[in-house]
Amino acid sequence: MTFRVMLRMEIEPGKEADFEKAWLEGTEAVTGHPANLGQSLAREEGPEGPLSTYVIVSEWVDEPRFREFENSPAHLEHRATLHPYRRGGSFHVMSVLHGIEGRAAADAR
Repeated sequence: MTFRVMLRMEIEPGKEADFEKAWLEGTEAVTGHPANLGQSLAREEGPEGPLSTYVIVSEWVDEPRFREFENSPAHLEHRATLHPYRRGGSFHVMSVLHGIEGRAAADAR
C-alpha cells in the first residue's frame, strides 16, 4: 500500500521564486531515496492569482521506509535549506486505499 505525505508550506511573500529554486535543487534528497515513488510541488491559486502557499506531495513504498527517510541526514539537510522561506504550514500523512486512473491517463498510453 502506497504511503503519501502532504506538506503545505506558507512561504514568505516575495520569496516564492527562491523557494521553488531551492526545492528543485534539493529534490534528489527525496527522490534519490530507494523507497521514494516520486514527489510533486503545486502552488495554491486564489481569486486574484497565485498565492504564497505550496503543497508538496511525496509517495513512498510504505510508512516504515518513509520514517527511515524522515530521520535521515539527507532529509534534515534538505529541510534546513527550505526553512528560511517558510512562515507556516501543516504536515499530513496517509495510506492510499484506492487509486483509480482517469480517462486522460488511459488515453495517453
